Amino acid sequence: MSLTRESVLAALKSITDPISGSDIVSAGVMRALTVEGTEVRFVLEIDPASAEAYGPVRDAAEKVVTDIVGVDKVSALLTGHAAKSAPPDLKPSKPAQPQGPQKIPGVDRIIAVASGKGGVGKSTVSANLACALAAEGRRVGLLDADVYGPSQPRMLGISGRPASPDGKTILPMRNHGVTMMSIGLMTNEDQAVVWRGPMLMGALQQMMMQVQWGALDVLIVDLPPGTGDVQMTLAQKAEVDGAIVVSTPQDVALIDARKGIDMFNQLHVPILGMIENMSTHICSNCGHEEHVFGHGGVVAEAAKLNVPLLAEVPLHLDVRLASDGGAPIVVSKPDSPQAQVFRNVAQDLIQRGAA
Repeated sequence: MSLTRESVLAALKSITDPISGSDIVSAGVMRALTVEGTEVRFVLEIDPASAEAYGPVRDAAEKVVTDIVGVDKVSALLTGHAAKSAPPDLKPSKPAQPQGPQKIPGVDRIIAVASGKGGVGKSTVSANLACALAAEGRRVGLLDADVYGPSQPRMLGISGRPASPDGKTILPMRNHGVTMMSIGLMTNEDQAVVWRGPMLMGALQQMMMQVQWGALDVLIVDLPPGTGDVQMTLAQKAEVDGAIVVSTPQDVALIDARKGIDMFNQLHVPILGMIENMSTHICSNCGHEEHVFGHGGVVAEAAKLNVPLLAEVPLHLDVRLASDGGAPIVVSKPDSPQAQVFRNVAQDLIQRGAA
């Protein structure tokens, strides 16, 4: 039985937080959980004044995780932050004032990953592309701008809440060589974000401009599906160097993909190319190749629109399992054919000077 984040979280929920009386996971004390192979790392973020009370808690948490079958090494750290280090409130009191496109401090290039339709694998592509670029030696950031359906914390195996040293600057999280920020780190997994347009735009601007990204070669922005406020805000407030549009081969998805491309054209954002996801499925038992969602639709569309076809990503169980497990296929199975597809896209973008 392989080690999972869920089994670690279940074990840590047996440890009681001495301040709140609930478990350390629900209390938000346990943060930055990382499970890599047989090694587990996490942080207990506490008030420095309570450090003495949390020494036994850390020892107990370390022991309960060590006892999990499959765990060889556990690293549990105590870190203290004063009250002013709490995550900033991303709900703006008033809409941000209009400004033209700006460079994000420290970021050389921005690539938006978009889809006209939901469920075509845009976030999976974003996570794997970010990890593939990191594997090629690039300094990579990933902004999960899919505010209503943030999935990058799960896909990159990141938990906990980002700190803020001054109540304004946000410190992003990092795993697999990728620096990441997501609204999903500010909310519980089952908590809905019920915001109107002005709140969305303000939160997105804060996640772009107030996050301490550091020096990045490229920032990947995982956009929500469609052609709404988030896409417009990104293009109008930040200097976006190009967009990648993800679609499945089926006609219904392509109809919406065309609209997404037209939106970027209207916003004067160059199209770097299209990716056909779930392109083909090969049976693991008999080797039969089947085109579940049709075949060649994105290829034909890219040719029609005169944009590059960056990749045809197969429909494969390992890609889904890797994403759900917090280590994208590029990280968990770097030598697999599925991972190589994303590595090829990363290499192509680098050679073109786009990443």
